Formats: sequence, C-alpha cells, structure tokens
Amino acid sequence: MSDTPADASQTQEQASLFPLPADKKKRAGATPLMRQYWKIKDRHPGALLLFRMGDFYETFERDAEVVADVLGITLTKRGNGAAEDIPLAGFPHHALETHLPKLVSAGYRVAVCEQLEDAKFARKIVKRDVVEVVTPGVAMRDQLLSAKHAHYLAAAVWGTTKHTQGRVGFAFVDASTGAFFVAEAAAEDFEGLLQTVGPAELLIDKRQKKQLQSIRDTSFALTPQEDWVFSYDFAYETLLRHFETHSLKGYGFHDNHGDDGPNSADALAIAAAGAALYYLGETQKGRVPHVRRLQRYDASDYIALDASTKRNLELVAAMQSGRRDGSLIGVLDHTLTPMGGRLLRAWLVRPLQSVEKIEQRLDAVDALFQSERLRRSLREELKQVGDLERLAAKVCTGRATPRDLVTLKLTLRQIPHVKQLLVDVDSETLAKVTAALTLCQDTVDRIHAALADEPPAKMDAGGTIRSGFSDELDDLRTVSKGGKTYLAELQARAAAETGITSLKIGYNKVFGYYLEVTNTHKDKVPAAWTRKQTLVNAERYITEDLKVYEEKILTAEERALALEQQLFSELRMAVAEAVEPIQRNARYLAMLDVFAGLAEAARKYDYVRPTVDESRVLDLEAARHPVVERTLPAGEAFIPNSVLLDPDGEVDIEPTRGGQVHVITGPNMAGKSVVLRQVGLAVLLAQVGSFVPAKRARIGVVDKIFTRVGASDNLAAGESTFLVEMNETANILNNATQRSLILLDEVGRGTSTFDGLSIAWAIVEHLHDHTPVAARTLFATHYHELNALADRLDGVLPFRIQVQEHDGRVIFLRTLIPGGADHSYGIEVARMAGLPEAVIARAKHVLRHLEAHDVAAEMQGPRSEAASGDGALPSVRATPEIPAPDLTAPVAYAAPDPIAAQLLDTLEALDPNRLTPIEALMKLAELKQIADG
Repeated sequence: MSDTPADASQTQEQASLFPLPADKKKRAGATPLMRQYWKIKDRHPGALLLFRMGDFYETFERDAEVVADVLGITLTKRGNGAAEDIPLAGFPHHALETHLPKLVSAGYRVAVCEQLEDAKFARKIVKRDVVEVVTPGVAMRDQLLSAKHAHYLAAAVWGTTKHTQGRVGFAFVDASTGAFFVAEAAAEDFEGLLQTVGPAELLIDKRQKKQLQSIRDTSFALTPQEDWVFSYDFAYETLLRHFETHSLKGYGFHDNHGDDGPNSADALAIAAAGAALYYLGETQKGRVPHVRRLQRYDASDYIALDASTKRNLELVAAMQSGRRDGSLIGVLDHTLTPMGGRLLRAWLVRPLQSVEKIEQRLDAVDALFQSERLRRSLREELKQVGDLERLAAKVCTGRATPRDLVTLKLTLRQIPHVKQLLVDVDSETLAKVTAALTLCQDTVDRIHAALADEPPAKMDAGGTIRSGFSDELDDLRTVSKGGKTYLAELQARAAAETGITSLKIGYNKVFGYYLEVTNTHKDKVPAAWTRKQTLVNAERYITEDLKVYEEKILTAEERALALEQQLFSELRMAVAEAVEPIQRNARYLAMLDVFAGLAEAARKYDYVRPTVDESRVLDLEAARHPVVERTLPAGEAFIPNSVLLDPDGEVDIEPTRGGQVHVITGPNMAGKSVVLRQVGLAVLLAQVGSFVPAKRARIGVVDKIFTRVGASDNLAAGESTFLVEMNETANILNNATQRSLILLDEVGRGTSTFDGLSIAWAIVEHLHDHTPVAARTLFATHYHELNALADRLDGVLPFRIQVQEHDGRVIFLRTLIPGGADHSYGIEVARMAGLPEAVIARAKHVLRHLEAHDVAAEMQGPRSEAASGDGALPSVRATPEIPAPDLTAPVAYAAPDPIAAQLLDTLEALDPNRLTPIEALMKLAELKQIADG
C-alpha cells in the first residue's frame, strides 16, 4: 500500500468531530502515556481512538465524551500530568465485541489501538499502535455484520475532463468476503446504481459533495476524502501494486493516459476502484489479501430499479416497518447458508435482462423443482455448509480462529457429497456449477491433521493442536501434565539409589524444586548433589537432573501455548495460500443454495415456471401477490387476478384483454394497488430466474420497472407529497422505453380534483401516443372519468375492481374485470373508516350537487380537431342550468335534520326494481310515518 499516512485522507470536517489538543500548554507536563496517546491520536483525527491499557480500552477528551454518551458509561476526569483534568471513559477489553457495534452503528469511525508487547517485558512504556480502523463500510467482525446481507464500502468519482464529463466511476467492495466490483455509468443513472448496491459507506472527493445533493436516499455514511485519493495515477498504481500485475488489461480494463488527464473509457472506474482499495487497505493496515478479483459490473445486464420501485415493491424491506418480515425476500428466502442468502438478495435487486441467462437459472430451478428427492438431499448437505466466503476472508486477514478452520474443513468435506448428488442432473446449468466445484482435499487433510476436532474457543486455553501433530508439543504437554508423576518416580529412584527412605521432593518460589534429607541420613547424600538450604533438622539439595526438569516443567505450559500459536499461525498461512479455490467454491455453493431455495419456495407456495421471451407480451393467468397471500388471516383465501398486456397484438384473443395501457378504476381498499404490485413482482421474479405465483405466465423481458405507488413527502428538502409524486412521475416519463413496465397508482390525487384529473389524463395520453415511452402500463386511479380514454385511444383498455353494494354497504370482491367503474365509493369507504354519520350525510348531499355538473360527460366527448392536434384536454365547465352549491354557507356544517337523514338512508337502501306493488305501498307508508315524526 501507499506510504501516505493513514489519516492523510481525512478531511477537516471529519477531524472537527474530535479536535486535537493542539494547545502545547495543555500537553505540558503530561505523562509518557498521554504523550503516546496524543501521538497516535494525531494520526487518526477523524476516528474514536480505543486505547488499550491492560485489561481496559480507555478513551480521552472529546472521544471519551462521545463514547460515554453512546455507550451509556460513566464519564470521569483525571489529571494524567496534564495542565488540566482530562475527560476519561473506558470499558473492559472483553466488552469490545459488545460496544464496537454500537459506536459504528452511531456513524463513527473507530480506531482500535492495541498493546504490541507484554507489559512485563517493556523497558519503559508499552508499545502501542492502531491495528484496525472500523468504519460503517469496513467491518470484519461478526458482531458488525448481518449473515445474509452484503456489507459494501463504495467509492464514486464524477468526471471533470472533456473525455469524462457527465459520467461517474463507481466501485464497491465487501471487506468481509473480498467481493470487488467496479462500474462506470452516466451521471443520471448513478442514483439507481447507488440504490441497487446499497453501500453502508460512500467515499467521495471532498470537492464533489455537491454532486450528491439530488440523491434522496442517503442511508449510507458519507466519507469525503482528499482529491489525490481519486487521482487516476494514484488509483492505477494502487491497483497494480495490490494485484501484482503490470497492467489492468487482464481484468478487462483500458489503462491509457492523456495530457489532460486519463482519457480511457474506464478512467473513472479505475479511479473509484483505487480509492476504495486504498481506503480498505488503510483501515486494515494493508491486510486485504482476500481481495483477489476485480469484476466489472455492467448495469445494462440488469433491470433498472429506481429507489421508489424497490421501496414500493418491498423487495428487501417492508415499507411500514423497514423490516425483512413483510417483504419479498422474507417470503422467498429458503436458503440455508449465509452466502446463499446474500446472493439471493443481490439477485432480487438486480434482475437479469438476458433471456438466455434467465433461462439458464430457470432450468436449474426447474430441475430441483421436479425432483423432490434431489432437492431434499441437496438441502440436507447444504445445512452442513458454513459461510465459506467470510471464512476465507478471515483466514487471509489472520482473523480466523481454530473453530473457524474446523468449520472450513467440515464445509469443504461436503463438496464431494454435493458433486455426487448432482453427477447425473438433468440441467446444463447445474452440471456446470457442479463441475466447477473443487474438492480442496489437501486443505482438508492439512486442517484435520493439525487441529483437534473440537478446539477450544480461545487459543490460550490450550488443546488446539491435535496430539501427534508435533513431537515437540507432545513432549511439552507430557511434561506439563505429567510433572507430578515424573517427580514421584524421581523421588523413588533417588531413595533407592541412596538408601534414604525418608527422602522427599519439595518446592518453593525461592529455590524451586529440591531434595530434602533429614540430618539422620545426610551422610548418605551423594557428592554430586548441591546443598541449597540448611534447616534445623534437615538439609535441602538439588541435582543437575532436577534443575533441568525444573526449568522444563515450569515453562512447559507457557512454551506449549506459544508453540500451539505458532503452529496454528503456520497452518492459517498455508490455508490462505490456497484460498482461491475456496472462494470459488463459495460462489458456486451459494448458487446451488439459491437454486434449491427458489425451487423449495416454488413447490411450497405453488408457483409455476414462466415463459420468458423477447416479445412485449405480459400474460399472467390467476396471478397472486407473493407476500400478501402469505400474510392473510387464517381461513382467508387470496383472490387471484389475470392480466394481459399485449401492445403488439401477438396474442390471438378477444381485444378486450390486450392493449398497452390498462386503466384500472375502483374504490380505495378494493385492491388496485395489490394488482399493480403483484404484476411488478411477477415480472421481477421471472427475470431473477424464479418461478412466479400464478397459474400460467408469459413474460416478455422488460428493461426497467417503474412504480408510483403510495404517498410520501420529503419535508427536509421542502418537497410536499404532491411534489414528490410529480418528481417520481417525471422520472418515469423521462426514462421509460417501449420495453419498460410502468405501474402508476392514483397519480394526481395530491392536488385539486380538476388539476389531478387533467394531469392523469395527459399522462395516459402521453404514454399511449409518445412512441419512445409507449411502455406496458397499469394505471390505477379513482378518477373513473379516465375510462373515457378507452373510446379515444386504441391501446387503452378500461378495467375495474369488482364491488357489490348490499344494504347501503360496499363489499369488495377484489376481482379485476373488464369495464370501468362509474364512481369511486369514497363516501362508503369513509363510512367504513368510522366518520360520524353527520359528516357522511353531508358528504352525500354535496356529492349530489357536484355530480349534477356532469364533468365526466364533458371529458368523455370525442376529441375536437383542435384537441387532437395539440394534445389539449377538452374544456371542463359547470352546467349553467345548475348553479354551483354554496359549500361555504353555515348550513353546510350544521347538524343535518335527523328525519331527513333517516328518509335518505331508507330511500338509498331501496331497490325499486325488486319491490312488489304491495311492498312498495308498505314502504311508502313507512316513509310517511318517518316524515310525520
């Protein structure tokens, strides 16, 4: 890595969080310990410094105040030789795994400073230095990671030269697995790319912070860096030095230079990759040998999903709770390994566009779907598989424990069983994956020979290395554990040789081991014995054998532990040298896990294999929402619906079900949004390579999925709900193509009725008439006036969610049928919500006046020549014969006449077509009785 100091990339903004004690007077008279602390802190100004002192991690000054606040521990003060008392907060070293996640989750960078030597061997002050910097995006400890969630550090750099203007270089790396990707995209596509990856931390050139002003979702930690970190030359050299190559051409990247800066197509991508790798290496003190591949990420290979689409479709988190439960992945994830879970998540947010690659995945899932025996056997083997990706990273970075290596061994032992299971599988994809698995038998044998089957959790407990692996270690263990036996034998042998029957062996801290002889027998003591101590009634002696054994027995345990650590380190290094096939196995086992998990979900939930092709047909028969159907109350069945979008007329059926745009009307709560979402999820699942919840499915691949569902605001940016809605709609209209899928729900409802209706009307016309964005579209709305567009536009078809009225109440049948709804039933829904009857009655009264203006009739008329020429909406005006109601008059808010309200309710409940003459007379008498009070 570079010789540049680790803190050189920290900005003044970061450092200001933890200002350095620059006042020389403050440091005057400080102890050597505090001078050492300040020296180390000076090199890490943007991080909390956890300073190891014996069995505690201590923090000082501003760091101590932050740590005490975040962790809820006591803040004290102490002089430490400084001119004034220094704030102090600390916690036991064994609590690091508990407290470190809290500090990082709070958004802080944490520098862990350890003692580099044993205090008893230190001449003056114990040597200390930072061994690791933990940041929101760089985490290697299990406590900071989610098993089924990748943890990415990302870097972005915007082009500024004439060759790179308007483009962004983007790189992201998972420190816990070594996965390293790099991409270059148009600036307008960057937000979508950023949201797809979802990094925990983003590095940017501190001069380019303004480029992020348009990014709405900033859930990542932002870390500005100095400009030189993103320079092409520095990044290029960083990458070459790390991968030990003479160029990057072997990774598929150009690397030419120009006088006005790098002019290659990959210049920004290389700059971002170098910055990310440099930052990762600095935080880990250069220990990133597990990053062995640099992969190009081509966004054009995947469906583009913007932030609102991922949120609205609830792919990885439910909108309301933000939790995994209630999301698509919460239902679909039947993986059995952490790496399989991470891969499934990546697939869900990056669906494929290539029909060939989609079919390859579907073939693999289908083979496991058809054979329950094979699927069950494979899943049983996968249950025994550990997190091979993160285990390999731990091995390479020197973090793997003995138990980690045993888990690695047991996981690799499953590979022969997996290969045997799939030897005759009827799937080319599964066959290729199986063939790519490597047995790694040498690694398995090496670990098995060296490590005990069940090593202790900590190295200092001993017993890590298997007996028989090292003769020297076995001798030390024998001495350590068998010392008493040896001494007893030595005592018996000495007594027999000298005839001193009362001879005994003792020990004290001053003289060590000794032979004690009473004065009665001291004339029998051999001349070779050396007297060490004289007592009143006895003499104490030592022998050369006893002295040698004393040294051996007293140091045996310590030497045994040191030797075990040495042997384990050598083993870990040997495994690290053979890690590439292990990492490759991790990728392929993850794929098998995902394929088997998708097949299991399909069989369990009755999904079908979709037909995926290059057409623009979207044909779903009896489709279901994968999440809603799993969360319905017991005994309540999900009502499926069929949808056919066929802009090019490929499907030979009655024309009422095809078309390009479906306008779906119906009351709120009837299920319009569910229909939209289930269509979007069916398309997404198909292009992920999964079966879909339907009776039958044919899906022409889409390049983008856009959704505008639900209402939200962005008050921090001064954006109202309606403005957010219009921003998202504008994004759709400006970026959709003919191959896109658009799902719009209640667009225009955030403003006045006529404004909203006019906007909705114009949007449908634009999607139909403007060829570049003539995408397959489902447009759900409560503006039933839009049904008139079906008579005016050939590709627009009206549909409605079926409802039934009974006894003045609305029953939702949740079935999508042809034809438009004639009103929105909003008042009935308001009644269901519990609005007071007085409000409901008044609303009905106002509605009757408004409906008398017959706005719909005006808008449903044929286009005039002028309208058809410029796309203008027909005029909207009130009928002059019926004046507009005075809704501001006081009577509008007075309590309604209870007799009138009762009469209205009774009349509305009547169905004159079903009354017999006798019943009609009886009802008339009832109404007369009510009117008379």
